[in-house]
Amino acid sequence: MTHADTPVPSEPRVVPEIPTGPVPVPGVVGALAGGFPLTPVWVNELGGLTFRLDAAPGDVRYVKWVAAGTPEIDLPGEAARLAWASRWIPVPEVVEHGSDADGAWLVTRAVPGVTAVDPRWCADAATITTAVAGIGRGLRLLHDALPVEDCPFEWSVAQRLARADERIEDGEGPADWSPEHRHLTVAGARALIDTPPPIDRLVVCHGDTCVPNTMLHADGSFAAHVDLGSLGVADRWADLAVAAWSLDWNYGTGYDHVLYDAYGIAPDAERIAYYRLLWDLG
Repeated sequence: MTHADTPVPSEPRVVPEIPTGPVPVPGVVGALAGGFPLTPVWVNELGGLTFRLDAAPGDVRYVKWVAAGTPEIDLPGEAARLAWASRWIPVPEVVEHGSDADGAWLVTRAVPGVTAVDPRWCADAATITTAVAGIGRGLRLLHDALPVEDCPFEWSVAQRLARADERIEDGEGPADWSPEHRHLTVAGARALIDTPPPIDRLVVCHGDTCVPNTMLHADGSFAAHVDLGSLGVADRWADLAVAAWSLDWNYGTGYDHVLYDAYGIAPDAERIAYYRLLWDLG
């Protein structure tokens, strides 16, 4: 049985979003703001929050906060990854990070550009195509620039399978997966990810290549990568499969070829299907 060539989702996927209403400000975030303007800019599907902090004229910072006990988001780990990756690629500069009984936080300085889900990039097919090309080129830059042999972090299949087993043990199943995988049983899906395809090319992967995590300049060229909490060594298709998938969630279908062309690779149906299912389960 193959899980390649998955159908277009028949219903919307729960994805991170820009807040459209009031967002409660955790106490520590308010304290970090120190009276300066604080604006909620992002809420992810796990309840993590991001705020823009205008600390002073010309000093824009972003404060990420996540509740304690959210294993998918490791802000201290992200701080370490950002510090390491900053030697080779444009990423946010870490100002400070910490944790308490309620949650963890990470403060970074703003990077150039705007997120690839900014309304300017979603206006029409032409602007979307420009943005997707920027995402593809930015991902190729990351994969080519970060040295595998020097990377202290991993994002291996074995590590992710262990997380998938934890989630299954907690009772997660088809109702928690993307629509294109919901026809599978838990046992069937777990069996499919048990044997990964051979490695195409080991790279340092971003780990969360969803569209919002690429920043673009005004002309659509790549500016920076953000949200590197899962950065680590893995097959490049672990990034590519999800990057192209995320285009459907944010822009609509039909743009994946633009991303693959900009990256400089032909789509690999087997690896795409495998790493999308692994993403869903793990």
